[in-house]
Parts: sequence; structure tokens; C-alpha cells
Amino acid sequence: MAEHKEEPVMESVMDKISDKFHGGDSSSSSDSDDEKKGSSSASAAEAMKAKIYRLFGRERPVHSVLGGGKPADLVLWRNKKISGGVLAGATAIWLLFEVMEYHLLTLVCHCLILSLAILFLWSNASTFINKSPPNIPEVKIPEDVAVNVALQLRYEINRGFVTLREIGHGRDLKKFLIVVAGLWLLSVLGSCCNFLTLFYIVFVVLYTVPVLYEKYEDKVDAFGEKAMIELKKYYAIFDEKCLSKIPKGPLKDKKH
Repeated sequence: MAEHKEEPVMESVMDKISDKFHGGDSSSSSDSDDEKKGSSSASAAEAMKAKIYRLFGRERPVHSVLGGGKPADLVLWRNKKISGGVLAGATAIWLLFEVMEYHLLTLVCHCLILSLAILFLWSNASTFINKSPPNIPEVKIPEDVAVNVALQLRYEINRGFVTLREIGHGRDLKKFLIVVAGLWLLSVLGSCCNFLTLFYIVFVVLYTVPVLYEKYEDKVDAFGEKAMIELKKYYAIFDEKCLSKIPKGPLKDKKH
């Protein structure tokens, strides 16, 4: 009788063990299925992002396109106090020179006179009031900074000369039309306002457009895609009717 009682007990224990193993297998299989679904959904999301049209063929975020680091943080208003202070300073300079008609040389001379007078009086009064004289820091421009700025400026100027040379050869009609249209627009703006106002307008545009684009980039990219499709249609019509009939220069330089 004891043997008959032990057999169902052993069978029940074996059944529980098998159930645990089957349950573990099912849970592990479900986990693997979930991982597969998650990876497939992630790949599908990446594929959808890759198909989204971006202005100028942009593949990186706006922050990376602007170079990253503190300059990009400043332009994209990561710190609103600092960015707002820079914009307020530029606005104050524009109001000072343009609205109040203050001159740059006069402003520099007045600021130097005021600073030197304050330092001179402070240095001489410190002996009478028993306080330490002002600690005037020694300001120097680092050599590496000056060299890097000069090299970067040289690179940009040389690249501009190369672009002008390519346009002068008559090999890229599209680029020629873009440059001519840009120069004409710049000349129109220059006739409407002076250099300082034009510089201030460009500064405000460069300081506000990137942050607005980053905030509404999906809507702007969708609108830009439609605009580019329409522009390509009109350019194809213009090319077929006008540009294709213009004789072009040689495509390759003569080999010596």
C-alpha cells in the first residue's frame, strides 16, 4: 500500500517540474518574440526616418550640422539667458550706431577714457583709503587662436575663389544662376539699407531661423519637399525651352 501511495506523489512532483520547465521555455520564447518584435519595429522606425525628406539632404541633427559644442548651443538657445543676452547686446549696438547715429571711433575713445579714468582714480585713491589697488589682468591674444582664425579665413577665401573659377569656366549653369541670383538679391538689400543694418538683419536671421527650424523641422521639411518638386518642374521646363538652346563651353580641359 505504501508503494501505491508513493507513486502518485512522485508523478505529481514530476508533473510540476515539467510544468515549470515548459513555462520557462514559453516565457523565454515569448521574451525572444518580444525582442524580435522590438528590433523589427526599431528597424522599421529607422527606415521611416531615412525616407523622410530633409532640407539640403541633411542626415544629421541640426546641432551636429552647426558644428556642435558651445557655438551650436548658443545659436539653438540651449541656454536662453546667454543667447538672449547676446541678441540684446547686438540689438543695443545696432540701436546705438544706427538709430542714435553714434560713431564707432567715438564710442571706442569714450569707453577707453572712462575706463582709464576709473582705474587711475582707483589706483591713486587706494593709498588714502587703505585698500589694495585694482588687479588689472594682462590681456594677450594666444598665438594658436590667431593662427587658427587666419587659416580658417584663408581656407574659406580660397574655396570662394575656386567656386568663382568653376563658374567662370561655364561648366555648371545651375550654380552660375544661383550665384547671380544671390548677388543680385544682396545688391538689392544693400541699396535699401546700409552695411550695419544688413549685418544686423543677417545676424538676427542666423540667430533665430535655426532654433525655429529645429522646433518645427518636420513641417518645414514637408513644405520644402513640395517646394523642391515644384522648382524642379519649373527648372526642367526652363531648361528645355531656354537653357538647352544655349551653346555650352568645353566639358574638359585640353590635355597637354
